[in-house]
Amino acid sequence: MFFQRESSRIKTSCEKELRYIAKQEERLKKAVLRKAAYGPSVFVWKEKLEQKIPAKLYENLRTAFGKAFSIVFEQGTGVIEKTIPKENLIKDYEVQNYAVELKGTRRELKQLRRKASESEVRDIAVTSAEGIGLGVLGIGLPDIVIFIGFILRGIYETALHYGFTYDTPEEKLLILKMMEASMSQGEEWIKTNNEVDMFLVKSKNTDHTEADLFLQIGKTADVFALDMLLAKFIQGLPLIGILGGIGNPVYYSKVMRYVQLKYHKRYLLEILKNK
Repeated sequence: MFFQRESSRIKTSCEKELRYIAKQEERLKKAVLRKAAYGPSVFVWKEKLEQKIPAKLYENLRTAFGKAFSIVFEQGTGVIEKTIPKENLIKDYEVQNYAVELKGTRRELKQLRRKASESEVRDIAVTSAEGIGLGVLGIGLPDIVIFIGFILRGIYETALHYGFTYDTPEEKLLILKMMEASMSQGEEWIKTNNEVDMFLVKSKNTDHTEADLFLQIGKTADVFALDMLLAKFIQGLPLIGILGGIGNPVYYSKVMRYVQLKYHKRYLLEILKNK
């Protein structure tokens, strides 16, 4: 009877948290659809500036993002791990997860959510300094690898906060898909968000190939290049490049907000699946 009460309490708490997640997701959906509905006419200044961008820049930017993802995933994970207090994060998760299992109230779930977002403030400050610094120098494309590294560092920390890994082919695909969804707009956001949700609830699949990963890198690079085209063009211009660099923390926060919601949702679904 005691264990039944404990299980029921955890289940109720998780369901309440999932309702909170659903409200946040609905806000994101309304925001991207509202932006799409307004169309480019609202951003006349942006449209005029984009007309001045060389035709080859988008393809160059897409290639740069694709290379950045490949470099960081293939060679940079070990470097990123050296900047992450991995053991501490694993211990923190074990303590927080034990508290959830022991008490089973929503308070422990909220605490887990807050802990997972603590590093975002620090990383936003770092990406601001990095983006502005390179922007002052008129450096746009070369900072993409650094920027992607910062984003993946934040994602890896979030994964560890919730007890998940990040270095298997399946996890890499999920991370790339979440990044794609976070930067998508309009109906495309709905499509990619649904794909992320399907990924969260499906059974563990280890049949993913390098080709799957390569294809997803291309998709994620596409959406990043499209959304950040103007910012990176401006960042490559001396003196006024600081304006483009300022966009880095904005995009970082955009990605991390989405990713943190999804990892929290995944954690809750895992608990319910095991009850």
